[in-house]
Amino acid sequence: MTDLIRVLVADDQGLLRGALHLLIDAAPDLTAVGEAADGEHALDLVRETRPHVVLMDIRMPGMDGLEATRRITASPETCTSRVLILTTFDLDEYVYAALRAGASGFLLKETPPADLLTAIRVVAAGDALIAPSVTRRLIAEFANRPEPSQRPHTGPDAGLTDREREVLTLIGRGLSNTEAATYLHVSLSTIKTHVGRLLMKLGARDRAQLVIVAYETGLVGARAT
Repeated sequence: MTDLIRVLVADDQGLLRGALHLLIDAAPDLTAVGEAADGEHALDLVRETRPHVVLMDIRMPGMDGLEATRRITASPETCTSRVLILTTFDLDEYVYAALRAGASGFLLKETPPADLLTAIRVVAAGDALIAPSVTRRLIAEFANRPEPSQRPHTGPDAGLTDREREVLTLIGRGLSNTEAATYLHVSLSTIKTHVGRLLMKLGARDRAQLVIVAYETGLVGARAT
């Protein structure tokens, strides 16, 4: 039982919470550890149940999902729990805000159940996951709305090699490790090594933060789409 991936569901719609709970419990490697109807309750349950993944809605009464995500990822007490945003809204503003808040993934509620379960496993394993339908629009959004004051340091001070910059660019474009390995004609283990070094050099929590770095520093821009 200790190998089960523990999942907390936070959504203001009771019927959906219940359906997600049943879906998660039906998977042999997952278990639902609780349900929350708002961000504040989600925070309390994260502290209490220590989930590996929090399925988080954005629009909820009181504290919304974005603020709850910020608090979960910023606190040493709860930061080991990864947040997967699940919403009906695919507006660029929400995707951007969710990633900035520290979310490890972003999916739409129309995602097929099997894909949702896969996403939970991907995020629990430490990878980032963004719905493909929003990735290219995100790139354009960053190209049109730079925020210099919030840009991380990825110039010469970051000490990235040319190959590491290539890998970071591919991550920003939404490629998986396997796809990046094929694109660069290198082994999967080589890509994983580069990703590990990028996380260390950039002080990034996971791949989602690497995606932000790639967008905000211009490694991935409108021309890259």
